[in-house]
Amino acid sequence: MRWIDTHCHLDAFEADQQVDAVCLAARQAGVVHCVIPAVEVANLHVVRDLAHHQNYSYCLGIHPLYVPTAQDNVLAVLAQELQAHHADPRLVAVGEIGLDYFVPQLTQSPWREKQEAIYRAQLKLARQYGLPVVLHVRRSADRLLKHLREVAGPGGRWQGIAHAFNGSEVQAQEFIKLGFKLGFGGAVTFERAHQLRRLAQTLPLDALVLETDAPDIPPHWLYTTAAQREAGTPQGRNTPAELPRIAHTVAQLRGMALEDLAQASTHNACKALPRLAALLV
Repeated sequence: MRWIDTHCHLDAFEADQQVDAVCLAARQAGVVHCVIPAVEVANLHVVRDLAHHQNYSYCLGIHPLYVPTAQDNVLAVLAQELQAHHADPRLVAVGEIGLDYFVPQLTQSPWREKQEAIYRAQLKLARQYGLPVVLHVRRSADRLLKHLREVAGPGGRWQGIAHAFNGSEVQAQEFIKLGFKLGFGGAVTFERAHQLRRLAQTLPLDALVLETDAPDIPPHWLYTTAAQREAGTPQGRNTPAELPRIAHTVAQLRGMALEDLAQASTHNACKALPRLAALLV
């Protein structure tokens, strides 16, 4: 079986020089491709270089968590990078972009307004260069949808992924109506994630893509509580090699064969990010 990790922060593994080992383990597990999103100006070139070195793909964008440290020229720099590399077949989307209303600082002025302005500007850049978008959605689904509708215009649609989706069923359906696929990863493996697991079970199969968000959002078998960490138990490291096991959870929830999920999720990823198809040949 072949799997696509549609969201993996592979550059995070560079600090301990583990990128090659992580990618080898992923390929041995059947993960044939990873999509590497950027998060700030400083790593735009890093994700591009990694994607070319590993035969993966990448996204260029400014993550909302990096808005407080973003320089005034951040959008100009991103626009220059998109202009310079928009024809690169490994550039598959503008991302990771979006809104974060979980971090208290980002819910207050001036950062709330600034992240919305940067998000909206990046949506317009995606339209300008004909690229899908990869969205960060954390307690912000309705506001994200508002800007998506306004930038697209009446009847307008998008391509892309609502990454690590954890909203309501109504919100899920609204993203799907606009053309998005919804990313499911390690969070769905927790039995207490009742709403998320219900969505993974009941949403249309053609709306789902799979991801790890590695090294973030570890599945339950890697997770340790704060008390366990204080006692000396390390947090397990999430990597793209965990994707097939995450997929097994989704397949069980849906009562379907793992092979069928592999085929469907790969097809869906290529629909969300059309340039992927040529990279999988």
